[in-house]
Amino acid sequence: MAEVILQLLFQSLLDIVNDISMYREYIKSHRKESVSLARRIKLLGPLFEEVRDLKEPLPEGALASFQALKSALEFSKQLLLQCHSGSKLYLVLEGEAVSSAFCSAVVNLGQALDELPYNSLFLSDEVHEQVVLVHSQLRRAKGRQSSLDSQLSEDAVTVLGGNRDSCKLALERLAGKLRLRTMSELQQESQALQAMFAGTKRDENIDKVYALLGKLQELALSKNPEAAMVETPEAPAEKPAPPAIPEDFQCPISLELMKDPVIVATGQTYERASIQKWLDAGHKTCPKTRQPLTHLVLTPNYVLRSLIAHWCETHGLEPPKGYGSSRPSGKLSSSHGIDVPHATDLVVVEALVQRLATGQLEEKRAAAGELRLLAKRSIENRISIAEAGGIPLLVELLSTQDKRTQEHAVTALLNLSIHDQNKGLIVLAGAIEPIVEVLRGGSMEARENAAATLFSLSVADENKVTIGASGAIPTLVDLFNSGSLRGKKDAATALFNLSIYQGNKARAVRAGIVPALMRELLDTRAGMVDESLAILAILVTHHEGRVAVGNESPVPVLVELISSGSARTKENAAAVLLALCSNDSAHVVAAHQLGAYLPLAELAVNGTMRARRKAGSLLEHLCKQDEMAEVDNVL
Repeated sequence: MAEVILQLLFQSLLDIVNDISMYREYIKSHRKESVSLARRIKLLGPLFEEVRDLKEPLPEGALASFQALKSALEFSKQLLLQCHSGSKLYLVLEGEAVSSAFCSAVVNLGQALDELPYNSLFLSDEVHEQVVLVHSQLRRAKGRQSSLDSQLSEDAVTVLGGNRDSCKLALERLAGKLRLRTMSELQQESQALQAMFAGTKRDENIDKVYALLGKLQELALSKNPEAAMVETPEAPAEKPAPPAIPEDFQCPISLELMKDPVIVATGQTYERASIQKWLDAGHKTCPKTRQPLTHLVLTPNYVLRSLIAHWCETHGLEPPKGYGSSRPSGKLSSSHGIDVPHATDLVVVEALVQRLATGQLEEKRAAAGELRLLAKRSIENRISIAEAGGIPLLVELLSTQDKRTQEHAVTALLNLSIHDQNKGLIVLAGAIEPIVEVLRGGSMEARENAAATLFSLSVADENKVTIGASGAIPTLVDLFNSGSLRGKKDAATALFNLSIYQGNKARAVRAGIVPALMRELLDTRAGMVDESLAILAILVTHHEGRVAVGNESPVPVLVELISSGSARTKENAAAVLLALCSNDSAHVVAAHQLGAYLPLAELAVNGTMRARRKAGSLLEHLCKQDEMAEVDNVL
C-alpha cells in the first residue's frame, strides 16, 4: 500500500512539472517572474523520476518533505496558470499582490528543498548537481526586487481616474502592451474574467477590472466601428464593408490612414500634416508621450510607407498619392529591399511578427530574414522582437523543410539570445530540440549557427543541463568531426561550455569527442589546437575523460606542445598532462622518457601563473619517479 502511495505521489509531482512545461507564453506584466519560476520547476523533473524508480525504501522523513514540495509546486502551478491564461487586466491592477505571490512561491519551494535528505536518496551525480543548482538559484532569488512593469500599473490608474487626454494615451499604451486592441482579443479577456470571477460576489476591485475592459472596448470600436456589427450568413451585406485601418497605420492625432508618415525626436510616427500643425501651434512636446522634443526635425518613415502601400494593395485600395518606389539614398537597406532605421521601430517589428504568424512560406521566409537582421543590429530590437511574440514563431519555423527559412530562423534566434533576458524565453518556447534537429540536418550555415545558438543559451547554468539532456552533444561532436572550420569552432565552443557541467563530460566522452580532439592536436595546420586542448583540460577532470584520453597515447603530443606551443597551448597541455600523471604513473614514466623535464622547468619559470602551478606539480611527479627508479636500482 505504501509503495502505491509513493508511486501516486511522484506521478502527481511529475504531472505538475509536465503541466507547467506546457505553458509557453505568459502575460507581459509578470512574464519575467513566470519564466524564471517555470524554468526552475522544470529542472526538478529528473529528481522525481529517479526517486520514483528507486529500489530502496525512502529514508525516514523524506515522504513528508516530498509532500511539502508537492504543496509548494501546486501553489506555483496555480500562479503560473493565472499568468498564462488568466485576466491580463486583473494581473495589472493586482500587480503587487501577484508579485508577492511569486515571492511566496520561491520561499515555499526553497524551504521544501531545504528539507530533502539528498545524501540518502541515492541520486546520480547529474541529478544531484541539477537540484543543488535549482536550490541555490531559489535562495538567491528570495527577496529579490519585483520586475513588475510599473508603467502598466500607472496607466491603469490613470485610465480609471485621470483627465481625458492623459486617459486616452494611457489606454492606448495598455491596449498595445497587453495586446487588447481588437474585439477578438477583448472577447478572450472577457472570457478569462468570467472564468476567474464565476460565483464571486462583485466588489470594488472587480468593478475596476470591468471598467477598464469597457474603456478598452470603446477604444477598439472607435478605431473599427465595423467590429460591433454581427454578420449572419443568411443576410450578408449588399456591399462589403471597407477594411478597418490597422491602428499602427493611423496617425495618433487624426486617427486617419497616414499618407506621409514622419518620425519625431521621441521615435513616434505621425502624419506629416498633423504633426506640423501641432508644431506650428507652438507645441514643443510629443503629442502621444508628452515628452519634450529635443529637436523639431521630421524624418520620413519609409518603412511604414512601404507597409501601408502593401496593405492598400492587399485590400484592393489605391495607395495614397505620393507613394512610390523611389527612396532617398543613405538609408540602411535590408536584403529584402526594405529600408530599416538603426533605432528599433516597433511598427516594423510587429508587422514582421504578424507576417510570421499568418503569411505564406515565402512571406515567412522574408520576415524571418528581416528579423534576423534587426536582431543583429541592436539590443532594443532584440527586446522589441521578444515582446512582440516573435520567439515562439521563429521556433516553429525551425521545423520547416525549407532550408533557407530554417537558416533565417535559427540565426534570428542566435541574435536574439545575445540579450540575456531572451535566453529563458527561447528555452521556454521549446527551442532546444528543434535547434538540435537543425544542427543534425540543416544547411552548413544553419548547422553552424545552431551550434552557436546552443553555446549562447548554455551560458545560463540551468540551460547546460537541459541542452545536455536533449541529445545535442553527439550532434555537436558530429559537426566537430565533419564541419567546416567555422563549424568546428562553433561546435568546440558549445562543447566546451556544456562540459563545464559535470554530467555533460561523460556524455561528450561517450559521443566520441576525445579521438576527434586528439586528431586536431596532431594537425597543427587546422588551427584547432587551442580549442581542442581547452576541452580536453575540462574532460580529464572526469574519470571517463581521463581513461579515454589515456587510451589515445597522448603523452608525446602533449610534451611536444609544452615545448613549442603558445602560452595558452602550453598551459592547457600541462593541465591535461598533470591530470593524467596524477592518476596513472605510467604517464609519468612516459613523460620522463620523452624528456619532459626541461620544457616543464622552463614553463615553471616563464609560463602563466596557472601554467607555472601545473608545471611545478608535474616536476614533483617526475622527481618522485626518479627517486623510485633509484630505489629500484639499489634493490
